[in-house]
Amino acid sequence: MTDSHKPTRFYSQEDVQQILHLAIARQVDNDDKEFSYEQLLEIANELEIAPESLKLAEGDWLSRQSETQQRLTFDAFRQKRFQKRLGNYAIFNGFLILVNLIGSLTISWSLYPLSFFILLIGLDAWNTFSQKGEDYEIAFQKWNRRHMMKKTFNNLVNRFLKAAIG
Repeated sequence: MTDSHKPTRFYSQEDVQQILHLAIARQVDNDDKEFSYEQLLEIANELEIAPESLKLAEGDWLSRQSETQQRLTFDAFRQKRFQKRLGNYAIFNGFLILVNLIGSLTISWSLYPLSFFILLIGLDAWNTFSQKGEDYEIAFQKWNRRHMMKKTFNNLVNRFLKAAIG
């Protein structure tokens, strides 16, 4: 069967993106290879993508990259906070068990607060490691606002100090 007798294939926009993504990945032998902006413009030109569209797409990509990095930082913050709380729970419950052992040479009443704190740890772990849903988004937005306010405040203080010194 010759190429002229093959049926015409049609692809959705998503299919085209996936196929081109795979083709580019196969074309690059070395994972460390990077493309210059000029090469990106050349590829876009060959695909008949207007430079303005490419510039807008690059801006969207940079924005997504920034948000992804912020989310990774937020997740690391939450995990560090969880580890600190876990340590606090362990120290407090260890103290209660020690008091219980010294007082009665057995572990009896200290199991009740320990059980309660295990429940709290489970809920805290669920909230810390759950990265989907409305609660996560609210917590991320709150953290992000606080983070941006700190950054802005630090920049203002630095400018003030530079102006005062200089």
